[in-house]
Amino acid sequence: MGRARACWLLGSLLIGLPRLCAAVPSTACRHFDVPAQPLATALIAFGRQSNLQVLTDGAAVARVRSPGVRGCLGSEVALADLLQGTGLGFSFSGANTVAVTPLAARAASRPASPPTRELAPVEADAMVARDRGFLAMLTSTAARDDAALIDVPQSVSVITRDLMDAQQAQSVADVVRNVAGVQAIAGAGGLPSFRIRGFDTGNGLIDGMPSSIAGSGDLPPLIGLDRVEVFKGPQSILGDSTGNTFGGLLNVTLKQPQDRPARVLQYALDGGGRTSLGVDLTGPLHGHPGFAYRLIAYGGYTDHSVQGYRNRRNGYLAPSIAWQDERSRLVVGYQRIANRLPVPDHLVLLGGSLSQASPFGVLPGYPGDYASYRTSRLYYLFDRQLDARWTWRSRGQYVRQRNASSAWTLTDPQPGGQVLAIAQQYRYGDAYASLQNDLIGTFTTAATEHTVTLGLDYARAHVGHIEDRVGLDSNPFFDFNGTATLPPAASVLTPADDQPQPGSPWQTDTGLFVQDQWAIGQRWNLIATARRSAYEVFAVDAQGRTVRLRRVRWVPDAGVAFEPMPGATLYASVASGFQSLSYLGSDGRLLPPALSRQVEAGAKFELFDHRARLTVAAYRIRLDHSYLLVSVQQPGFASLGPGQTNRGAEVELVGRLASGLDASLGYTRARIANSDGTAAPGAPRQRLDLWLDYRFRGAWLRGWGIGGGVHARSRSLGQSSDFSTRYRVPGQAEFDLALSYRTPRWRVALGAANLFGRRLYAADFDETFVPVRTRTRLRLSGSVDF
Repeated sequence: MGRARACWLLGSLLIGLPRLCAAVPSTACRHFDVPAQPLATALIAFGRQSNLQVLTDGAAVARVRSPGVRGCLGSEVALADLLQGTGLGFSFSGANTVAVTPLAARAASRPASPPTRELAPVEADAMVARDRGFLAMLTSTAARDDAALIDVPQSVSVITRDLMDAQQAQSVADVVRNVAGVQAIAGAGGLPSFRIRGFDTGNGLIDGMPSSIAGSGDLPPLIGLDRVEVFKGPQSILGDSTGNTFGGLLNVTLKQPQDRPARVLQYALDGGGRTSLGVDLTGPLHGHPGFAYRLIAYGGYTDHSVQGYRNRRNGYLAPSIAWQDERSRLVVGYQRIANRLPVPDHLVLLGGSLSQASPFGVLPGYPGDYASYRTSRLYYLFDRQLDARWTWRSRGQYVRQRNASSAWTLTDPQPGGQVLAIAQQYRYGDAYASLQNDLIGTFTTAATEHTVTLGLDYARAHVGHIEDRVGLDSNPFFDFNGTATLPPAASVLTPADDQPQPGSPWQTDTGLFVQDQWAIGQRWNLIATARRSAYEVFAVDAQGRTVRLRRVRWVPDAGVAFEPMPGATLYASVASGFQSLSYLGSDGRLLPPALSRQVEAGAKFELFDHRARLTVAAYRIRLDHSYLLVSVQQPGFASLGPGQTNRGAEVELVGRLASGLDASLGYTRARIANSDGTAAPGAPRQRLDLWLDYRFRGAWLRGWGIGGGVHARSRSLGQSSDFSTRYRVPGQAEFDLALSYRTPRWRVALGAANLFGRRLYAADFDETFVPVRTRTRLRLSGSVDF
């Protein structure tokens, strides 16, 4: 009997031994070579060398440096050395997973309790846990270096991938509606324009690099994006000095190759006949250690819009490959965007108010009116840890764009319903290249830390030959009350109608900047930046000759952030911007650039156990002069338009408010005053954008979720194309709803936009183009992992 018991006990120990070993990290000696560097990238190197999955929180490791570790050590000893002096500790949960958390949080919780903050795995894209649900933790573009959003002394809004998916967003224009102070306004060419804090933005950025030089560049579809960032206030410091950056800039971050394999098929159908299908593939390149790939392909088609414009087509192809070792990461990618966009549904004003608009059922053009945008982009992203102190970041791209359009413009409206119909056909092409190089060094003393960035930007751009045909039909008038329809615009145009414009020579812009981020103790963060922009301007003189002029401009920025208590930051900043002007004045001299300056103050609070963030900001932007008034009597000459002052307050709340409940709230109250006393068009005084998303937790409803939101604004003004007439636009509200179901391998959602079928007008328009939406739009979307 005793022998049987002994055998049973020995067998139990042998069976339990693997489980016991699985709960204890391996003490086997491994060779580690992780130099001193930011902790975010040090943890990535540690995870690769130890073959462990590292879980951490982006806010906990942001702007923290590691002393590094070298030698043949056990994983536990190596990680302890790596975290020495950082205020962070770790705990293993199994043989292959380790969680890095603040020591204070670990001491305050009971040993058996799980971490109260959600942790995410360290990915090999050199950014650690940037986003957690709707809440973004880090930004890598605002200061051209990785930084926690709560420490940045300016208003920065980030829309995460989870928020895009919850709202069934279809484009960047849908996404930025969540951001306080930002408007997306439909354009006659099918592409939206963006307005931030009352100013039309520049061309926008893709991974921190200019997306276009013409102001009409197309952005990638959402399947190719990881997140969307909005930086508010003048942003000449980021290098886009040729675009209007007085109110802010929009940056989209592309998806990058990942080490973990993933294969996703996405689809969408909506009640308007719009369909799309996309595939997203990523993972390691087998047989090539350190290499990973990503391939994204997408196609969309719409037969016709509600009003009757036809044949919308969208195409996107984006292969990329990444290589990474312990100190370096290189991503090389290619993008091809090909979109054919019909003219958006719109009305034409036949009088002085919206009540005198053309009937929605009468098409104000030809069904085939369109604009096409084709973009090819080759780019690279390179990061290299040089030594314990210095990091090198390099970004570069070469882009070619081809735009074309063929459409009717209906102008000079009469109360009887007649308008002058002008046929237009347009072709345009350009090419440009940009290069950014940043050298980032960190210098630490007992109580302070300086992060110094030295940057050099270089850009070349060339605009090709422009074909611009404008003409009239034999019967130049179109009657909304008649039965006649308009033919294709191209059918009434001849080569004699062409008003060609020669292309411009290659234009070169360079920028040199220096930035110091100064952390004093645990409470103070200061930032000071100066940029020297050297740029070329081409203007036409009185004799019709093209004149090349070179100019230099210095732009300073400064900000301070104070943390009175953990999770709360007070900040203030001053930012400057400028835009070069390519016109000569009546004296034959180049007009001075438009200059702006913003003063901003605000506060940021991390709420609900750091799962949500509240941002409150107040700002004032002053512009010395705005738009150009081109002289008709002296072609090629211009005078300065009036300046303006924009004031406003913004409130944003984003993140998890309770178990299963996520929210995104943006509220804006703003006032724009032109220096000449005229009212500013397209500027609602108030705006509210709210989205709530709830995931059910009960056993019966697990996997189900419901979301809903509202986009509301106060009244605004439209403006006639000759600037002489203002049109009152009433306030309005749009309500959206979505029901979703998720499993580990597939997801599906059914949503309704404009739930109550209201007639919704754009906040800004002229008499020839009044964008309008009239119906509820049902949308079925989903994805499958395969």
